[in-house]
Amino acid sequence: MFARAIVIVLDSVGIGELPDAELYGDQGSNTLGHIASQVPLNVPTLARMGLGNIVPLNGVAPEASASAAFGRMAERSAGKDSVTGHWELMGVVLDRAFPTFPSGFPADLIQAFEARIGRPSIGNTVASGTAIIDDLGPQHMETGFPIVYTSADSVFQIAAHEAIVPVPKLYEWCEAAYDLAVRGLGLGRVIARPFVGLPGSFVRTSNRHDYAMPPVAETLLDLLVASGQQVTAVGKIADLFAGRGISTTYPTRSDADGMDRIELLVATQERGVTFANLVDFDTLYGHRNDAAGYGANLDRFDARLARLLPLLRPDDLLVITADHGNDPTTPSTDHAREYVPVMVQGAGVRPGVDLGTRATFADLGQTLAEVFAVGPLAHGTSFLSEIMKP
Repeated sequence: MFARAIVIVLDSVGIGELPDAELYGDQGSNTLGHIASQVPLNVPTLARMGLGNIVPLNGVAPEASASAAFGRMAERSAGKDSVTGHWELMGVVLDRAFPTFPSGFPADLIQAFEARIGRPSIGNTVASGTAIIDDLGPQHMETGFPIVYTSADSVFQIAAHEAIVPVPKLYEWCEAAYDLAVRGLGLGRVIARPFVGLPGSFVRTSNRHDYAMPPVAETLLDLLVASGQQVTAVGKIADLFAGRGISTTYPTRSDADGMDRIELLVATQERGVTFANLVDFDTLYGHRNDAAGYGANLDRFDARLARLLPLLRPDDLLVITADHGNDPTTPSTDHAREYVPVMVQGAGVRPGVDLGTRATFADLGQTLAEVFAVGPLAHGTSFLSEIMKP
């Protein structure tokens, strides 16, 4: 019934705290709910699909005749980072979270990193990415020393000004850090964070690059590619899976650029899965505690979604979901341990089906495995029979 699937991950658009949120310091987090309470949302397309039917949202009324199947999914893996969330969406559930460093990285790791790159580093603290370049950017420009920092996630981030450290050199440093921190300590990923501008007006660029640990088990993407299916990654998807299970990848400069690419693929690609991540929700608004900007980006996405829907073929399956939360209304600028929405639409989908609360993100991967006859996966319960039209 379905020849193609288009999966769009709205990075960090969580929909309410998980029962174990307190263990992560995220009690009370509700990314979408709190934004809707503070910012009037204009999301008629998502509302028609059933967004307001999943949980109560200010200004987004439940739809009596929702056009999509809808529900929410709980993260079963330990953790709340993008790698963990995306892996679970594709069928891998982690028993243990990746290691984090709330007091900064160990001295021996930093010393080994500095020896590899041939110069000292500055920072080595837990910080907001925009705040730390404002604080240490001038010193970095004077010395050429990279800014190293982490967050509540399992990540080793390296920031450098593109006029001081060429982007290829920054990538070399990240590869050195990957060898030490990911291969050596089991860290989730290393991220290159290039920026430009002058003190007081630094801006991060789209030359960000993620170096993630390869998935620890076989994912849906691996099975799809092995079976001859096309898997097209849009945005940072290929980075999060270390390039594994990906046929073609298209990095993006923005969410608008990502939606442009999705539209082009819908018009030209004949089969397989398009797997896209729209990262601006997280990087530009969630991590900066910008609720108004986050709400405006939801409005912009909704308008682009309205433009995408008429382009779908009768044998398409469209999925809208997320990978974790990042509530911009809380003091924290880190990811939040939250449920994520899941909405599934297509000519072959029964509209208005309430999928309820799914026990794991892997239910999506298991469903897609059944769609493309490559399963079953090790985790998850398919909801294909619930959504298919007779």
